[in-house]
Amino acid sequence: MQGLRCIALVGLSWRVLAAAQGSEEQELAEVYGDQATLSIASGTAQTLLRAPAVATVITAQDILAMGAHDLDEVLERVPGLHVGRSSGSYPTLYLVRGIYSAYNPQTLVLQNGVPMTTLFVGNRGNGWGGLPVQHIARIEVMLSPGSALYGADAYAGVVNIITKNAQDIAGTEAGLRLGSFGSRETWVQHGGSWGPVQLAAFLRRYSSDGPGSRIESDAQSFNDRTFGTAASLAPGRMNQANESVDANLDLALASWRLRFNYKQRELGAAAGVSQALDPTGLYRTARLVSDLSWSETQLAPELGAGFTLSAMHYAVTFPRPLQIYPAGVRFPTGVFPNGMFGAPETWERQWRWHGHLIYTGFKGHQLRIGLGLEDLDLYRTRELKNFGFAPNGLPVPQPEITDHTGTDPFMRPQRRRVAYAYVQDDWQISPDWALTLGLRADRFSDFGSTVNPRVALVWEAAYNLSLKFLHGRAFRAPTFNEQYSINNPVSRGNPDIRPETQRTTEAVLIWQPNRAAQLALSVFGYKMDDIIRATPNALAGTGTTYNNTGDQRGKGFELSGSWEPVNALRLQASYSYQRSRDEATGVDAGYAPHHHGYLLADWRLSSAWRLGAQVNHVAGRARPAGDARPPVADYTALDLSLRLALPGTGWTLAAQLHNALDADIREPSLAPGRIPNDLPMAPRTFSVEASYRF
Repeated sequence: MQGLRCIALVGLSWRVLAAAQGSEEQELAEVYGDQATLSIASGTAQTLLRAPAVATVITAQDILAMGAHDLDEVLERVPGLHVGRSSGSYPTLYLVRGIYSAYNPQTLVLQNGVPMTTLFVGNRGNGWGGLPVQHIARIEVMLSPGSALYGADAYAGVVNIITKNAQDIAGTEAGLRLGSFGSRETWVQHGGSWGPVQLAAFLRRYSSDGPGSRIESDAQSFNDRTFGTAASLAPGRMNQANESVDANLDLALASWRLRFNYKQRELGAAAGVSQALDPTGLYRTARLVSDLSWSETQLAPELGAGFTLSAMHYAVTFPRPLQIYPAGVRFPTGVFPNGMFGAPETWERQWRWHGHLIYTGFKGHQLRIGLGLEDLDLYRTRELKNFGFAPNGLPVPQPEITDHTGTDPFMRPQRRRVAYAYVQDDWQISPDWALTLGLRADRFSDFGSTVNPRVALVWEAAYNLSLKFLHGRAFRAPTFNEQYSINNPVSRGNPDIRPETQRTTEAVLIWQPNRAAQLALSVFGYKMDDIIRATPNALAGTGTTYNNTGDQRGKGFELSGSWEPVNALRLQASYSYQRSRDEATGVDAGYAPHHHGYLLADWRLSSAWRLGAQVNHVAGRARPAGDARPPVADYTALDLSLRLALPGTGWTLAAQLHNALDADIREPSLAPGRIPNDLPMAPRTFSVEASYRF
């Protein structure tokens, strides 16, 4: 409370000074007030100063200044967010404010407002494989709870990726990039008109052998010591091959918009699905997303309306089954002379409809009412494997890989239907004060209902100073794996589990002392309840079952600033701090960084040359209870980029050096730590690219 009183006192003092400027304030507001806008916080465009959330906007120009190739590189710069990895195909974890889990379903990722959530484990899919940046117009990130507007899984944070439209591209661009580890990338995009239709299209192909980082000891090394075998492939290098295809089509006509997005990935098994090296396993994912939207801000003098209808088809298959353990692995139930293999495949389709009305007929109020329906259908599963299970849960070898779908699959098809309604009132109490009240109710066909409110009070203490006081509740829906997994002695599903919930309180200060500088401070505290975790079954030796057993508290702050000392140079810096405690054990929740610092410099040497540098410091990653290893090692990484736009030719040349100092970057392998020295990230990498606009 003392901190909040200090913030309020500073704001009050500043307000008194600003009031003395009289009629100049309106003019200054026009200079400072509209530098960045976003819609993720309330559904309508607002400036960062007024948005009722802790939010960050990253534009295409920001991405260009970073020299970034992929979404993951861009999101690492967001204060309060760290991009981690898990084993298997090295799926991305977008970790917010110390909330860590193996699959990271707590962070909701949208593409043009459509959830990218897959149904089996609730994340973007273990074969997400990143996202190219050439076709991204802007990224909006909200760290405040978002369930009052976005429903399930808008829990730790929400990321909305907005792709380029015809005006953003305005012509045709083709590019080529070559880099370390045999990486090759080509792309072409076009933006223009086709009669009255505005058209944007993008096609990209990427392939890489991957860094093949070395693993010194793995889960099979542990098995070898336990059972007296010598089957482990460690020390050895990971299979990190990547073959990717991305295609987008965007058609706009008046108030209508139709989009198609296709995303295919073939990814090597990296550290292995069981943290044992797998040189042959191959994930293949295919995602097709389409959405049709209509929006009319002036349907009537005081009424606006809109709707979105979207469909997603997503499939995970294994052209080469995953090698769970290598040839020669031995259990008390037998030996696998050729290795232990499995391929749990899924196919799903999702339909979502959302409609809203915006009414401004009440003075000072903007009332937003929304309704929605969702049909989430994991309609097919298939499992290929060469093992069964003994009553004690240990695997029993079988002579060959066969289809177990009809006998003992990992899960049978499941379907979930959701209906929801929400109301939000943006109330401009006075010229300086705004209050946002929101409430959303969701009804799930398989586990019942949940209601989530939020409140945000925003005080524009001056034309360049804003204070925000925020409180909200969010929830994460149980995944199909957590509810319905069967014939898996390691982790069985539980259809009776409830959603995870979180309550967060935040205070925010944003100050823009002049046009060239901005400073933002957010302070937060949260409480997580009913965390879904796998706990030992009642009968010893029979693995675990998912239950609502965990509670966690966290607190911290994010401090960020930007400064342009001269027109040609922009500096941005941030520092994030968090502490999260597991309530059951009383110790650190583990694995997420306590300290995260980021520094970016963008120097426009001339009209043709541009130099970029980023320093990323990650520190203080403790182990949770039950993991006795030393803390995860800190690291500091330096990235450099140089870009040359050849005047009058349409050509742009660029070079990027990532992890220039070759820091030993590692992300935690989860307890019990079968990869003792954690998961190695890419060493120093170099790439060059050329693009041409015509």
